[in-house]
Amino acid sequence: MTDLATPPTSSPTWTIPTSLSPSRVESFLSCPLSFRFSSIEKLPDPPSVATTRGSLVHRALELLFCLPAAERTAAALDRCTDDALAEYASHPDYTLLGLDADQAATFARECHELAANYLRLEDPTRVREIGLELRLEAPVGDLMLRGIIDRLELDADGELVVTDYKTGRAPSPNWERKSLSGVHFYAFLCESVFGKRPSAIRLMYLKSGEVITATPTEQSTRFMTTRTSAVWKAVATACERDDFRPRQSALCNWCVYQRWCPEYGGDPSLAATEAPVVLATRS
Repeated sequence: MTDLATPPTSSPTWTIPTSLSPSRVESFLSCPLSFRFSSIEKLPDPPSVATTRGSLVHRALELLFCLPAAERTAAALDRCTDDALAEYASHPDYTLLGLDADQAATFARECHELAANYLRLEDPTRVREIGLELRLEAPVGDLMLRGIIDRLELDADGELVVTDYKTGRAPSPNWERKSLSGVHFYAFLCESVFGKRPSAIRLMYLKSGEVITATPTEQSTRFMTTRTSAVWKAVATACERDDFRPRQSALCNWCVYQRWCPEYGGDPSLAATEAPVVLATRS
């Protein structure tokens, strides 16, 4: 296993994080400045329709797999989605969206459609789940790696399988490897916690009906820890030097911190005082 280097010993400008998750790794790689705003300064991150819809559908599927296998029918999944919608009715991730009646109806319909799409991908009565929304963590050197596995199950041979639901668009073939980096992260956590590497990791894209499957290996685990080590050292260096550079991409179109980004004429130093007011009231 790759050991993580000790971070810089001089006093850093920002507090170096002691843990990383797959989403935080990708956040830093996508845009270090956005990572600073969300993960270091911990500025408000208002929900969006897409993120809340994804969380709600995940909850509906979790409720489905809390039922006995024989009861996991289409009608049951529809009821589970209704139950998830009821749970979210008073949740800030939903209420802060500020949806009107028509928008709320559209949101509910889209949640039902995404959840129903799942049944085209597999028969839930045949799934042998052993963990749902499973929180795992494992130390690697001075860093704690953390993640939440949507579903951990046993295959016909009793081997572990990690399944990750996705409610967004499936990646092009050129981006499949990057999209699997998160579940390779989960495979490492399973091996560290349970002493057993999963036989398969799957990304299940509910919108398009695609399933991407990979087999984790010692090499893929080594690559994941090496990659995470490099990211953590880069984060530590950025904290020490106060050097979180913005990185322009298509993601900028949806970035809630754009007004404080120098690429758009903003001042990052103002985000700490302005963002809590501006973003807390954004609908």
